[in-house]
Amino acid sequence: MPLLNKIKNLFNTKIGRLSLITLISSLAFAFNDVVWALYLDRFLQGTARVGFFSALLTIISFFSYFLLVPYIERNGKTKTYLRSLIFFVFIYALFSINTNFYVFVILAFGAAIAETLRVTSRGVIVKDNSHKKSLSKNQGIHLTFENLAWLIGPVIAGIVAAKYGINLVYLLSALFLLLSVITFKLSEIKNMEVKEKTNVNMVKNFFNFFKDKDRIIAYIFGGVVGLWSSLIYIYMPLYIVRSGLGLEWIGYLAAAVTIHLVLFEYFFGKLAGKIGFKNIFRLGFLTIALFCMLSFLLTDIYLILLALSFTGIGIAMLEPTTEAYFFDILDKKESLSFYGPYNTTSVVNKFIGRFSSAIVLLFLPFKFIFILFAIFMFILFTITFKMRDVIEDEK
Repeated sequence: MPLLNKIKNLFNTKIGRLSLITLISSLAFAFNDVVWALYLDRFLQGTARVGFFSALLTIISFFSYFLLVPYIERNGKTKTYLRSLIFFVFIYALFSINTNFYVFVILAFGAAIAETLRVTSRGVIVKDNSHKKSLSKNQGIHLTFENLAWLIGPVIAGIVAAKYGINLVYLLSALFLLLSVITFKLSEIKNMEVKEKTNVNMVKNFFNFFKDKDRIIAYIFGGVVGLWSSLIYIYMPLYIVRSGLGLEWIGYLAAAVTIHLVLFEYFFGKLAGKIGFKNIFRLGFLTIALFCMLSFLLTDIYLILLALSFTGIGIAMLEPTTEAYFFDILDKKESLSFYGPYNTTSVVNKFIGRFSSAIVLLFLPFKFIFILFAIFMFILFTITFKMRDVIEDEK
């Protein structure tokens, strides 16, 4: 009963209601990520080509992240978030029936733009409804619900794809997103009136972002999840299928990774608030690097998948803390103005992960991708020695 009361009290808060909406919508996005590389491969027919095309999509997202901030300011964060979910309902429904390459390209570009609107507006909504002292904690709560979806969703998507095909997975994605739209409307989440200093010149604003060393470091660290996701959700699905395993194993890997996020993200989010971000970042980067190295040394596909699943422990340290760190080192009045440029870190790192891996595959066997990602993580580890630490509980 005490647990039920805590859950009830949580859903009476705006963060709790937003987390419920995220839980439902994230099921749809988890379905998509399990089959997305295979859907691309259906049209592009080649691992390297899939990597290059997915890298192209990140370029679309890169420019839209900071170009669309004026749109969010004019229309409001909640309205923008709702519209982005509606866009995805139509896009995924069309994915489920489309067989034309050119229609696929148009829809893929539209999805990249809709994702920009969704991520940017949702992140600011979470920030606006959090006290600065509780920001990393609320990020942890919100991401825990998101990761519950990523624990359940991949298993469902993998089994459905194996038995009934990818098209049905996209139809289910559209239905879950429609449910999240209805839930959002019923939740009555409104815009928080936060006066923010914004910069109408988006290009100048983007370059202004990089005039501060702390913002640059936060930007570099903020993209680690996007970098890592290129390995898990773009290249590993193709590696699994080409190794002779069924589609359901893609879902099993994604779920095995996510269980660490569900179990540990809230803990590490709170811990960072108490002891500071620096040590959490260092341990997170090292954990991912070591398990990527181990994956390179292993030969059995099942042991490789097991080793990669433990990279989720490192991501559990980084996902709830990197964005919280960014907001903690930022002037609150400029948070929306700089949040658009900051969000480009995810797509920039996705581009780096996808493009560099595709280049590797042109010359070397697949397993050298594991070495590539281990190198990336060791580089990020060394940068932690240059960062300014923040302890939220001392504010």
